[in-house]
Amino acid sequence: MTATAEFESASAAELTPLADYLGSVLRRLRALPALDLDLTQAHGNVLAENVLAPHPYPAFDSAGIDGYAARAEDLIPPGPGRPVRLNVIGDLSASSWRPVRLTPQSCFSVAAGAPMPMGADVVVPVDWTDQGMAAVEIQRLPKRGFGVRRAGEEIGAGDVLARSGAVVTPALVAVLAASGIGHVVVRPTPRVVIVATGDELVEAGRVSQPGQVVDVNSHALTAAAAEAGAHAYRVGICDDDPEGLRGLLEDQTLRADLIITTGGTGTGPGDMVRRILSRRDGGRAGSVTFTEVSLYPSSVLGFGTYGTAEEVPIICLPGDPGSALIGFEVLARPAIQLLAGAEPVFRPSVRGHLLETVTSPPGLREFRPALVAERRGGGYTVQPLAGGTRTLAGLAEANGLLVLGERVTTAPAGSTVDVLLLDRRR
Repeated sequence: MTATAEFESASAAELTPLADYLGSVLRRLRALPALDLDLTQAHGNVLAENVLAPHPYPAFDSAGIDGYAARAEDLIPPGPGRPVRLNVIGDLSASSWRPVRLTPQSCFSVAAGAPMPMGADVVVPVDWTDQGMAAVEIQRLPKRGFGVRRAGEEIGAGDVLARSGAVVTPALVAVLAASGIGHVVVRPTPRVVIVATGDELVEAGRVSQPGQVVDVNSHALTAAAAEAGAHAYRVGICDDDPEGLRGLLEDQTLRADLIITTGGTGTGPGDMVRRILSRRDGGRAGSVTFTEVSLYPSSVLGFGTYGTAEEVPIICLPGDPGSALIGFEVLARPAIQLLAGAEPVFRPSVRGHLLETVTSPPGLREFRPALVAERRGGGYTVQPLAGGTRTLAGLAEANGLLVLGERVTTAPAGSTVDVLLLDRRR
């Protein structure tokens, strides 16, 4: 069934509001069970619990700069215009570990990161001195505490370093490591399997002939799932063979946390996926419900479970590439985020100034490719792209999705509209 036919079918039927549908699906999903990972392996995963600092950071008073560690009370000029002179009684590097103490009118030469001598409360920068080795003359006098990093000044013991739901970024890895943490409890990265269905499909790398369609969707959706943070696996094309589809899906339940199919969601004679998955087979648990949703494009979406040994969530998207990609953004991407334990599960959205008048089908919530740009002085502009989701080139160019609600049939230029930010690297 084509996207146009799906739309006409959906227009004639009572549609499920998109918000209600999404809520009902996402409530059936749960974040994957947590596991303990080494800090370097946890990068990119989502924390399953708050992380508290077991130790302060810095762990001890240290020099923040290269210079001379001294006592502020010794930095008193002997007379107007005369430099302070201190004896240099040793050198301390970042690897120094023996405790040392200052005596009056003395100092230590210290490298950044070196532990502060007992009694020292200031570090004089090298450039403020004559850089003496046995004795040093100080021309400029810092205030007490200058150049010193105090224990716990950045992170105190018991501080919350990161909250449950936060993504483990490289910077967070640095904070955790500095605080003495080597393992964290995270949600595993969801394993997502993508299957394209249809006798007409042929592999990418060749040109379509009559009766053939290049498999666009499985490649695009695998990339989309990876972009959403999943371990994405493309298993290729499955012909319209009921037993072949059942066998393939059963095999994939062994390695998948989510299965995504594309194609065959309509009610036409060739729409095998809907006929097979919407009914229960003997000995197989779970089934898929196909729902006509107030969504344009896409309209018909399927969700349920599949598997004998273990029921795995499955999402069925339309075969039209534009509809499949929008269906992924609206339904599959939030599902992946939820499985991963990420918060929030939806892409960020902003309000923007529409640059061109657009029309939209009545009763449907439309997601249209657009270019979003920041305005001078603040705010955003939204430029709809020609062709909408009917042209893959428009989707490839878009950095946002203009959202037009079910009651919107015309959005005039100059009006304020909602737009999802795709946050793609350019």
